[in-house]
Amino acid sequence: MEDAKKLEEFQAKIDAEIKIEPKDWMPEDYKKHLQRQISQHAHSEVIGMQPEGNWISRAPSLRAKVVLLAKIQDEAGHGQYLYSAAETLGKSRDEYIEELQSGKAKYSSIFNYPTLTWADMGAVGWLVDGAAIVNQVSLQRTSYGPYSRAMVRICKEESFHQRQGYEIMATMAKGTPEQKQMAQDALNRFWWPSIMMFGPHDSDSPNTGNAVKWKIKRETNDELRQKFIDKTVQQAEVIGLTIPDSDLKWNEEKGHYDFGEMDWDEFWNVVKGNGPCNKQRLNHHKKAHNDGKWVREAANAYAQKQKAKQLVA
Repeated sequence: MEDAKKLEEFQAKIDAEIKIEPKDWMPEDYKKHLQRQISQHAHSEVIGMQPEGNWISRAPSLRAKVVLLAKIQDEAGHGQYLYSAAETLGKSRDEYIEELQSGKAKYSSIFNYPTLTWADMGAVGWLVDGAAIVNQVSLQRTSYGPYSRAMVRICKEESFHQRQGYEIMATMAKGTPEQKQMAQDALNRFWWPSIMMFGPHDSDSPNTGNAVKWKIKRETNDELRQKFIDKTVQQAEVIGLTIPDSDLKWNEEKGHYDFGEMDWDEFWNVVKGNGPCNKQRLNHHKKAHNDGKWVREAANAYAQKQKAKQLVA
């Protein structure tokens, strides 16, 4: 049983908006929640490089290729920031990666869908990164210091990713009828998985209560989802695309859009590892991790050699 006085003092710091730092005392459940959330976030950034990497060699122009390469490099950097933040909680990066590859840890379900056309690069940037920004802007004020500071840098870069995706969709929507249809098809396929990215309804989310109480999350799943939908519907209208939801309509009384029910059976099926690309994504990660083992070993050997030189000096 954790000390009641320590718990009270900890909650007082949270309520006073004082950041929790790695050497501070924290409840075990707070630490475990952060380990799970931050590592899942890191895994998502790294796995999320795969569906975009699929299009590097097939980008329609040199400019498009350079922009896509830069974006994928950003995602790799985001993974590094987040793994570093997660490591401050007493687990090594190797442990987190082992949990990912064994299936114990999860990553965002959206990355288990295939990217079939160039328009999908637009949909991923506009919708997936757009949803991520809505969530991550809130996380800049999360109560855990290393996570909060990582999110400040990440949000600056994600905003460019969202604009890049929207530019692709806007350009295709103004193109030939075939190009506009390709953009609409990408929107149709990625819309529902994107709004399910925010997770289950608050009433079905066992982690929401403590996450909000401890200010790990500042807004709930449903609040974030509503904010994303309200912004994105108007963006779709500007470029002449249609959100694939027959129940979507503005609710004057609420000041928000009403929208249809999500397919939660599909969501949980993907989360459990049965999505279109789950096995492919993990197998690719394992291969890349194993292929890069010699690089990590060489880097560690060099670091040890430099450390030994400093001790002698």
